[in-house]
Amino acid sequence: MNVANLQLEGLLMAIATINNVLVRKGVVSSEEIDIALRKAEAGETAAERSGELSPANRDAVNFPIRLLQLANQCQPEADIPSFSALARMVGQMKEPYNDQR
Repeated sequence: MNVANLQLEGLLMAIATINNVLVRKGVVSSEEIDIALRKAEAGETAAERSGELSPANRDAVNFPIRLLQLANQCQPEADIPSFSALARMVGQMKEPYNDQR
């Protein structure tokens, strides 16, 4: 596996854990984090951005956002699932590409 991928995996899990702590401490709500992540995903899937990307590249761009969304859906007092479990869930929730329907 590429070292950069491992670094990104660690970074995503660190962000997910920080988000979880912020929610537990009442600094932000999970709904506020969800809204922020939805805005990020909307920005990345906007017509001017997504028109230049293949469906696979759009998935790649949105993968970290979707992984953080799933981690955010965990109860604040619960442990966050492992990276591999979250990644599997992202893959399972992915919709088929428009050209494959």
